[in-house]
Amino acid sequence: MANYRYNRYQYETSPRKIEPEYEPIKTPYSNKKSSTVKKKQEKVQPKKHLKSQVKTVVYIGLIFASLVVISYRNSQINESFNENEKLKTSLAAIQKENEQLRVNLENSLNLSNIEQIAEKRLGMQKLDNSQKVYVSLDKQDYVEPASEEVVMEEEKSWFEQLLDTLLGR
Repeated sequence: MANYRYNRYQYETSPRKIEPEYEPIKTPYSNKKSSTVKKKQEKVQPKKHLKSQVKTVVYIGLIFASLVVISYRNSQINESFNENEKLKTSLAAIQKENEQLRVNLENSLNLSNIEQIAEKRLGMQKLDNSQKVYVSLDKQDYVEPASEEVVMEEEKSWFEQLLDTLLGR
């Protein structure tokens, strides 16, 4: 029967047995011991497999959480940037308006403009010689000097004031 692998013809009436392509590893232990070892290995392997699955799920969860945090931070940065740009455009508009108001103010402070506004809006006229009144003043100084002398004292510390009071200064 050993040659049936090499011969294709089978001379017996019973079907041939298919032998495995590998030889199982034989352990020196008895069948009972090997079955308990297999049972232990079967019990240990699912725990290891479950442990590795849990580890994988935790790693995926951590990666997902970090990506969520990063995307949230990027959205906050984007919002801050947009708000900053809005404030810059608002500042530019206000500065432009301020500059226009400054130019208008300088133009309105012109002496000829003031005269035109006084004549047109307020109905004022320039003075004639008949409207002018001259006043003559003596050349004396009308300010009287102060009769009292002002004495300024330096502020003294409480200890110096105590000494002055005790010594009678």
